[in-house]
Amino acid sequence: MTQLFPLNEKPSLSPYKKGDVLVLFGELFTRGYANGLVEEAERRGMTIVRATVGRREKDGTLRALNAEETANIPAPFINVPMEAGFDMEPDSKGVTPCQQLEGVKMSEWDKVQLDWSSIEESQKNGTARFKKNTELFLNELEQYIPAGANVLFAHLMAGGVPRTKVIMPVLNRVAKGTGDRHISSQALMDSEIGKLCLKNFQDVTADTFKHLVDLSTPLRKKLEASGSHVSYTAYGYHGTEVLIRGQYKWQTYTCYFQGWAKMALEKHAEDFAKQGIHCCVYNCPEILTNSSSIFQGVEVSLYPLIAAIHKDAGDKKHAEQVLNDCKALLKDDVTLEQIIKTTDDYLTNDLTLEFTKFEKWPQHSRQDQMEYMLKNSDALFDMHKDPKNLLTAVLSEVVFKSCGYVMLHDSWQPKAPVAWIGHDLVARCM
Repeated sequence: MTQLFPLNEKPSLSPYKKGDVLVLFGELFTRGYANGLVEEAERRGMTIVRATVGRREKDGTLRALNAEETANIPAPFINVPMEAGFDMEPDSKGVTPCQQLEGVKMSEWDKVQLDWSSIEESQKNGTARFKKNTELFLNELEQYIPAGANVLFAHLMAGGVPRTKVIMPVLNRVAKGTGDRHISSQALMDSEIGKLCLKNFQDVTADTFKHLVDLSTPLRKKLEASGSHVSYTAYGYHGTEVLIRGQYKWQTYTCYFQGWAKMALEKHAEDFAKQGIHCCVYNCPEILTNSSSIFQGVEVSLYPLIAAIHKDAGDKKHAEQVLNDCKALLKDDVTLEQIIKTTDDYLTNDLTLEFTKFEKWPQHSRQDQMEYMLKNSDALFDMHKDPKNLLTAVLSEVVFKSCGYVMLHDSWQPKAPVAWIGHDLVARCM
């Protein structure tokens, strides 16, 4: 099992400089962690090479982006469709895993029987496609790396929810269902649909990192032989430390259904580090992104950043501005102290602590625990003037900017192949 390794000290500036290259292995979307890394690299004068996962036609065909879709993407941009996973990959008979789930009603989601030999074929085909496209991507990449440039590969691949109608309502009930609408994460995991999800998550979130490092070996060796430095980063989630009643303690969102894939990602990084490759999976704090919004409650652990900023902010003027921006979003009779009291009470409650065991991570959820989390999430939403304009947006920006700083500068010579960025370090790097 990976040992908890929190980074506590703000990294000093790395040797990355103007003309060095940050390679985005995956597509950059708005409101995500990678934006902070890109901003920090741009501040250092680095060249950012962008990528795409491609788009699907109505008939399911994967294609590169068209002229209209690429119009606003800054160059250099490599237009090879880097979509990972196999949920829409046909087997030898032309059947995809998603097609196997067509027409499945919500009432029968847990009774579905899948053809696993077909799925294994699709998985094999999906992996072959991804590896072939990765090689095309790397071949094109070489022209954008000037002589003597250092290179940082940033793995941005995550997700892998099969794109079929029945899955989102099931996930909604796992993540948000209360009373009779609750579905336990264990029940989902034990079902055929759950097993398909886990396989696809592993392919997208973890194995793409392995393929990247393996397939870029010739390029890495060539660059290193000419005196350049090459590193790899990836985004993990394995809980993080937040300030709870004045002390930094590890906590997590439960159930994090991607957790098993994130642990496989960590294992790949540990294996590569043993070979002397500079790489690290950075476990970042919870933020509210477009993709995490289905998991209501994940944002509860973001609010304690207010207390961390108050206690440990490296830039007091910036801290004051952020705290004022947060206050402005709350109802007139609500204080930041009330927000912190709510999260302190939630994070020290026996029910929450039962599901906050590092050595058991990722744990499955239970109905009473989920309902307690959702109740606290709703209470915090209700403290805002506008439940659609939350201070978690302000705090998320602080997190991804600080994480970008840490990841860029620590990645030159990572202290460990798996590391945690907690709220203390986020505040120090503001």
